[in-house]
Amino acid sequence: MPPGAAGRGTLWPYLLIAPAVLGMLYLLLYPLARAVLISFQDFRLRQLILGDADFVGLRNYRTLLGDPEFWEVVRRTFVFMAVGVVAIMVLSTLVALMTERLGRAARTVVLSSLVLVWAVPVVAATTVFQWLFHSEFGIVNETLTGLGFESYEGYPWFAHGGAAFGIVVVLIVWQSVPFAAITLYSALVTVPAELYESARMDGAGAARVFRSVTFPLIRPIFMLVLSLEVIWTFKAFVQIWVMTRGGPGEATTILPVYAVQTALAGQRYDLGSAASMLTVLLMSGVLVLYFRQLFRQEGEQP
Repeated sequence: MPPGAAGRGTLWPYLLIAPAVLGMLYLLLYPLARAVLISFQDFRLRQLILGDADFVGLRNYRTLLGDPEFWEVVRRTFVFMAVGVVAIMVLSTLVALMTERLGRAARTVVLSSLVLVWAVPVVAATTVFQWLFHSEFGIVNETLTGLGFESYEGYPWFAHGGAAFGIVVVLIVWQSVPFAAITLYSALVTVPAELYESARMDGAGAARVFRSVTFPLIRPIFMLVLSLEVIWTFKAFVQIWVMTRGGPGEATTILPVYAVQTALAGQRYDLGSAASMLTVLLMSGVLVLYFRQLFRQEGEQP
C-alpha cells in the first residue's frame, strides 16, 4: 500500500459528505445565529437598510416578557399543542391498530390513502379547507343545512374565534395523522404474534392486550412519534398564516404567528427575533422535561 493511502481512505468519506454538511450548516445554523444576534439589537427598518444596529442587551426580551399579550399567546399555544397532539396520537394509534387487522387488499388501500394525504402540499391542503368551510359555497355549510341545521346557512366559520381555532386544529390533525399512523403501524407489525396468542389464551381482552403486550413493545416508537408531533404542532405557522393570519382577532395566533406579526407590524424585527428565540426555548423546555420524565420511568422499570 502506498504511503498515505490509508489516511486518504479515511478522509475520503468525510470529503464526500462535506458539501452537504456545509450546506446544511449554512441553511440552518446561519439563520438561527442571525436571529439570535438581532434579538439583542435595536433592529428596525432603518437598521435593515443601513446595517447600523446597536446592541441593547436583554431589552427586547424584557419587553416581551412584560407584555400580557405575549403570555396570552403562550397559553393559547400550549392549548393548541395539547389538543392537537392528543387528537393526533389517539387517532393515529386507532388507525394503525385497524390497519394491522385488515386484509391485504384493504390494508394496501388504507396505507396508500394515508401516503396520498401525507403528500398533499401544506398550502394546497389549507386552501381546500378554506373552500370546505366557505360561508357561501362551502360543502360543510351545505351539508349541515341539508341535514336540517338551518342556522349554518351562510355561517361565517372564520369570523368566529372558536370555530376558526377548531378548523385549524382539525387541519393540523388531518395532516399529521398519516405520518404517525404509518410509523406506528410499522412498529405494530414487529410485535410477535405468539405474544398475542398467549395473552388471549390467558383470557386478556383487547384493551388488556394493548396495555400489557402491544404498548410496552412499541413504546420507543410511540414516544418518538409523540416528540415529533409536539414539535410539528408547536411550530405550526403556514396553515394558520394562509388560513386566518392569526385571526379573527387573536383567536388563532400562536407563538410562530405572533413572532411574524410582531416583526411585520411595525418593522420590529428585533422583537420578532426575540419572540422566535423564546418559542425555541419553550419548545426545547417541553421536550427536555418530557424526555427527562421518560428516562426516569424507564429507569424505574425492573
